[in-house]
This record gives sequence, structure tokens and C-alpha cells, in this order.
Amino acid sequence: MTIVADRNSLPAAFFNVGSSSFVELLQDVAPELLTRTRSLPQATALNEPAHATTIVAMRYADGVLMAGDRRATIGSLIAHREIDKVFQVDEHSVVGIAGTAGIALELVRIFQLEVEHFEKIEGVPLSLDGKANRLATMTRQNLALAMQGLAAVPLFAGFDTAQQLGRIYSYDVTGGRYLERDFYSVGSGAAYARSALKKLWSTNLSRQDAILTAVHALADAAEEDSGTGGPDLIHKIWPVVATVDASGFTRVGDEELAQTARRVADRLVQGNRPGTAQNGDERS
Repeated sequence: MTIVADRNSLPAAFFNVGSSSFVELLQDVAPELLTRTRSLPQATALNEPAHATTIVAMRYADGVLMAGDRRATIGSLIAHREIDKVFQVDEHSVVGIAGTAGIALELVRIFQLEVEHFEKIEGVPLSLDGKANRLATMTRQNLALAMQGLAAVPLFAGFDTAQQLGRIYSYDVTGGRYLERDFYSVGSGAAYARSALKKLWSTNLSRQDAILTAVHALADAAEEDSGTGGPDLIHKIWPVVATVDASGFTRVGDEELAQTARRVADRLVQGNRPGTAQNGDERS
């Protein structure tokens, strides 16, 4: 059955030939749905929004990996213990969020639609650089809210099918887009996670070792930063970890993460780090 759109029931913007941007279409049809058009009151202790941190990303032998802890905080309180901060964008890209949780989650949803809308209109997938540029524009459009203390900062990564390699892109609140060489981290625990990655990351990590390194970096950040939640062996809460390679996006399963978290906990108790050989313990 073919459904024919009634021109009398839809806004004219739906029938105009123009930009392939979903955000621009939304701006024409329903601009009130875009976060940047809203005027928000000053936050107080009673209505302060939740904040989400920490995200790490790294290249490994076959592609890129991104991992995020599960904690969201409101001031000194733990608001949520199992929030997802890492999301699939399409078959070959992934995005992570840090900052004001509600705004960041909305940014991700619109970005996912933006990428899907482009492919439907143009008939071809948006390039990895094109996705990174679109996300930069969307981040910059939230600048007014960021200046009110409601910043949302993404971390984007994907597998470049043309170059056959993984790429990582970081951003600032002004929409600045930066191509990172090997690894990066954002969020309140970013400095501690990045410090751990400097010691743990190495060229051509296997997928298994990349997962171990990411979970270890988040565990290190959680030891120093109250906003970051490490792997929780008691409540069985694991980081969200995803890999992207030539075959596409894969979210790492809980069983594998549980085993990895136990290995990290054992090494922390013993004072060992991934990649170091102490008392015969070598990277496996």
C-alpha cells in the first residue's frame, strides 16, 4: 500500500527541496523543540540538573573503542547509578556524552536523527568527517546554555571505511572540533582517566586488551573523582563499552565486562597494571 502525503496536512517545509539537515528542518517546522531556543532559569540546589561523566575513547588494532561509566550526579548526590552515556550513531560510529545529562541526551537523539535523515535524503551515508562536522555545529548551537552552566560536551569516534582506520574527535563548548591521535577522555574524571591511558595504552592493542585498558582507566578515575562510578562488583553495574571496526558497531556484553572488571579489581589489589609483568603476570 502506498501512502501519499496530503499537502494540506503537512507544513510547506516538508515539500521544499533544500538542505538535507534534520536540524534545519526541525528549525523550520518546530523550533521550540530545539534546546538552544529555550530560556532556562538559574539552577538552584533544589532543581540542579544531573551531570554525566566520564567517557574514554581509544584506537586499537582493528578500530576504535569507547567506554563510559554509569554514574550521574546532582551536586554531591548520586542521581543515577546506571545511566547510559555511550550510544550508537550508525553502523560505523559511536558518540559519548559528558556534562548536563538531559541536554546531552537530547543532543545525541537529534544527532542520530540528523545522520539518518541525511542518508534518506541524499541516498548515501554521511562521511565520518561529515558526521563530526555536523556534531560540532550542533554543539556550538548549545553555547548560550553552556554559558549558563548547562554545558553538554560530546566525544565522537568511528571507523573510516575509506581510510580503513579508526578516528576519535573531541569537542569544546564553542563547537571546536579536534581530531585526537590515539586516545582521549572527557568529563569530570577525564584528567585521571587520561593519565591512566598514557600509561596503559599501546599501539595495536587487541580488542580484549583495549576493553581491559578502558575499564582500568575508568576505575582509576573513579578512585579520584566522586562524579565517576567505577565497575560495581556488588551490584553488577558495568561500564558501557562499545567497539567499532570494519564489521560495524558492537556493544560489549555484560558477561565479558564482568570478567574484565574482576581482572581489573584483582590487578588493583595486587598493584599491577595491564601490560606490566610482575611475578610472572603478563598481558593475556
